[in-house]
Formats: sequence, structure tokens, C-alpha cells
Amino acid sequence: MDISTMHKSPEVAYFSMEIALDPTVPTYSGGLGVLAGDTLRAGADLGVAMVGVTLVHRKGYFKQRLDRDGNQTEETSPWSPEQRAEPSHGRVSVTIEGRAVHVRAWRWWIQGVSGFRVPVLLLDTDLPGNSEWDRRLTDHLYGGDSHYRICQEAILGIGGVRILASLGYSDIRTFHMNEGHSALLSLALLEQRIGPNLGLATPQDLETVRHQCVFTTHTPVPAGHDQFSRDEMRQVLGPERAAVLEVTHCCPDHALNMTFLALQFSRYINGVAMQHGDISQGMFPRYPIHSITNGVHAATWTSPAFQSLFDQRLPDWRRDNQYLRYALKIPVEQIQTAHAESKRQLLAEIEQRTGCSLKEHAFTIGFARRAATYKRTDLIFSTLDRLRWIAKHIGPLQIVFGGKAHPRDDEGKALIRRVFEAGAQLSGDISVAYVEDYDLQWGALMTAGVDLWLNTPQRPYEASGTSGMKAALSGVPSLSVLDGWWIEGCLEGLTGWAIGHGGETSEDSASEAASMYDKLETLIAPMFYGRPSAYGEVMRHTIAINGAFFNTHRMLSQYVTQAYALSSS
Repeated sequence: MDISTMHKSPEVAYFSMEIALDPTVPTYSGGLGVLAGDTLRAGADLGVAMVGVTLVHRKGYFKQRLDRDGNQTEETSPWSPEQRAEPSHGRVSVTIEGRAVHVRAWRWWIQGVSGFRVPVLLLDTDLPGNSEWDRRLTDHLYGGDSHYRICQEAILGIGGVRILASLGYSDIRTFHMNEGHSALLSLALLEQRIGPNLGLATPQDLETVRHQCVFTTHTPVPAGHDQFSRDEMRQVLGPERAAVLEVTHCCPDHALNMTFLALQFSRYINGVAMQHGDISQGMFPRYPIHSITNGVHAATWTSPAFQSLFDQRLPDWRRDNQYLRYALKIPVEQIQTAHAESKRQLLAEIEQRTGCSLKEHAFTIGFARRAATYKRTDLIFSTLDRLRWIAKHIGPLQIVFGGKAHPRDDEGKALIRRVFEAGAQLSGDISVAYVEDYDLQWGALMTAGVDLWLNTPQRPYEASGTSGMKAALSGVPSLSVLDGWWIEGCLEGLTGWAIGHGGETSEDSASEAASMYDKLETLIAPMFYGRPSAYGEVMRHTIAINGAFFNTHRMLSQYVTQAYALSSS
């Protein structure tokens, strides 16, 4: 049967608290959700028999509003699955705090390049039979307190497994947990096997569940792993489930640790970059941890101008991203022309939506990440006089920022204000724009339209990062600290430039800022202004080397052959 008409019964269930499905559907907050969406899009392209499972998030994450001083406020971001998704007939219940919470699913279809479709199930508790509080459980992504969160995670993990069964997805052999939020699915699989009396579980029962599960961990920061008190665990999940979690060593330090639960019940575990796998192995020495470096969905993140160019010069690139390697044969002038069009689109959108008028000929640096302290959004403003000197003696500079701070992250909000303060101090010398409510649309425009992508995380807290991968697809090189994926992607002077020395060298923010300024002043800006053909060569190699490798076609193929094959053998 032709793949364009074929829909296979899913063998892999991909669970993620957030999945970026569409720019107008707020079911994601940032990198984790974007990765999940890109993974499922790659599955549709490659014909992988999989199904996504997430929550419907009727009120979204939040819309960011910024005043003239950079003060962030938040608004809800509602959407209506009734108008955008397909209803399903499945109905299940999950026992939370001793009561039955009813769950249904909406189905969203992702269609691949050849017509193959992957379904995504959006779990929803907004049903008449539920209490008003229970109906709101699937409203807010990362909202509420820890009680709200553990109830949400019970809906995702336990409700997700039950919804799959109710909809007849009976061929699933691998349950992939994208981060620990869905780890309670292991209890649902155990209940599916032996019934509600989990005290009867044997070591063989536990091993059978392990053999079904795959876990991808995304954070090297201990505080980034969800934990819930034992009292909360017993209250929400009940004594039977709590007892199993206790005896299977998922409650270190007197708390249910969702990462330990996922580790304990997974046959295959991986980090999301080479270094992150090593760091995770050090954090969790009892478990064998592999590495599969993240990627991005090439056809989603390549700018329209470069898509048109690749369609002409590399006609098979959408079906097989490895053909991007042959970008080496595209004339540099055509690379530069496509980039100029991408840049015009970005600058026009910035002027329309912010009123900030930027210049097409000026060297434009982009930075867009979640506003968190370890990402050091303001590192480039460490010494404003260095920036002024570069702009005055080498050529004009302009910088475009984007990114949200979590509503309860006061330090992250302060970072945004510092960017606004620095922009005001640089006014007249260097233009600084901060785009409001950074989302998928802004991400595509920015990563393709700037001349250089900047990334300044504090090592070793960048698990992978994917924004620079998106930029690479449209020929934008990176200037980045050697952390996460950039350790693998940086070929100095060929795909971009490194900040600092990386490796085991201990460096503080001051030394890394000095390295960043030195590269901008002595290498990057002089090449951009004085040797544009050489800069075009860097852009071409960025596509051919990094674009061809750091994509979800390659990444998902590794999951299929390494993770899914092991767990389903």
C-alpha cells in the first residue's frame, strides 16, 4: 500500500506534557514541547507507527505582555479544541484523591511529506460529570501548585494509557516518556497487567513494565525534576499506588521523584546530547544512560526563501534531510540572496509589531531563549563600551531578543528588564529590540533572519538546546558557549564560533564575556563587513554540516533503531 494512503496502527506511544502542534494552538511553553512536535512531524515524514499523548491545555501557557521598561505580565491564552481538533469516542476515568475523574481525548493529525499521518491525543477533563475543579485540571500548562501538577501528571500518565486502550490502540509495544511528567504511566501499565491490587506485583511484573518503557531526560539541573511529598502522593494516588512507589525506590529524600520513577521503570534511558548523557550518568549512576542528540524538523524551521532554494537545488531534502549535505554545491551568492530575503521578512515583522526600525545592512545578532538565569540573556551587555567600540570601528550592530520568564520566576523577569535597560543605554549607538510573546512564529522568523545566533548558557546546564539548530537550517551560524549540542556542532570558523574554551576549563562569566567580545571584534564582524563571501561560506557549511545532521529525521531514526528496538524486542 502506498504510504500516502497508509495509516499504521501505532506501535510507539510518545508521551509529553507539552507538544507544539501549530503556531496558533498554545499547547507548548518552549523547547520541550517544540522538540515533541518536531519528533512527531518526523514520525509522519518517515512513516513511523506512533501516537502522541499530551493534555489539551485549554488555557495554554500564557501570553507575555511587556511594558516600555520590560516588565512582564501574563494573560491566559485560550483555544477551543472543539473548533480545531477531532473528537474521539474514548472515555476513561482516573481515580484521584479517591474519586473518579473522567477523561476524554481530542485527536489532532500530523501529516508527513508523503501523506502518512500520525495522531496526537489531547486529554481533556472538561466534562459535565466532573467537579468544577476537576474540569480545570487540563486547562493550564505548568500552572497551579504542586497539588495541581501531580493531579495533571496522573491524568497524563494513567489517563493516557487508559485512553489508548479505550481507542483500540492495542499494538503499542513502546511507551516513550519525554521527560518525567508522564512517568505515572508505569503504574497504569502495571494495573493493566495485574489489576488494581498492586500489592500482588511480582518482580517479573515490574520487569515486564520496564521492558515496555523508554525515558528521555532533558535537564542536568536537579531542581528541574518534579518532586511531590509522600503525603501528597498518598492523598492523590491512593495507598496501593503509593506503596508500590515506596518499595520500588522512587521516593528518595521522602518525596516522589518523577525522574526516579521513570528511571526505575524504563528499559532504555537517554540524555539529549553527548555531554548531557555523560552528566546524567553521573547524576544517576545506578542506571545505564545513553545519548541521542536532539534535532529539529527541517521542513518546519527552514525559512520560505531557503525552502524554495532547496526545492530547486536539493529536491529530495524534505524526504531525506541528509541531502542538505549537498548544500555545498549551492553557489554562495544564492545562499546570500535567500538569507537577505529571510532577514527582510524578520525586520519587517519587528517594525510592524514593535515599532522598532532596524537596518537591513547592519550586522544583526539574535538571542531567544526562556528567560532563566542560567541562560544569561544579558551576558552580551557585560561591557557596553566594547559593543559601542565594535559598532563604531567595524560596522553597525543591532540585537534582537525574545523569550518568556515563567510567571513565578522573578529573577527571570529581572533579566528581561536588564535587557531593556541596556537597550536604553545603548540607544543611538546600537539598536536593541525585544519581541513580545516569543512563539513558534517568532522563532522561525528570528532563527532564519538574523546574521548570527548567540547562545550563552552557564555550563554545564544546557542539556542540548535546539535554537541554534533551527538557525543552521537557514544558514545562520552560531556564536555559543561550548555546552549542550554545540560541543558536537561547533567547527570553529566553519559552522560558527565558540565562546570560551569548553572542556574541563573552569571559566566565569567575565572571561566568557571577554571571549565573546574578542570573537565579535576580531573575527566575526570583520568577516561579515570585510569579507562577505567568506561569511557566505560559513553559512553554506552551517547548512551542509549542522543542518544535515541536527534534525529530527536523524534523531528519530536513532530512537527507532536504538531505543524502540530494544524495548520491543
